[in-house]
Amino acid sequence: MVFKKITLVGRSAESFDAAVDDAINRAEETLAGVHWVEVKELGVELASVETREYQAEVEVAFELEGEDDE
Repeated sequence: MVFKKITLVGRSAESFDAAVDDAINRAEETLAGVHWVEVKELGVELASVETREYQAEVEVAFELEGEDDE
């Protein structure tokens, strides 16, 4: 198996957990073969939003389609 990793940033007005879930949900909706997610960084946007916006940068690993390496 060969995996590819991409970085996504999830957002939520509620919490860091909800921001991580936002990114995971989007990955599962748009990518096939998602195997794991690593939370890399957490942050809070204050300047350009009315209320706090929690953000979670996650790295998503998914299996590439094609010939099996095993």
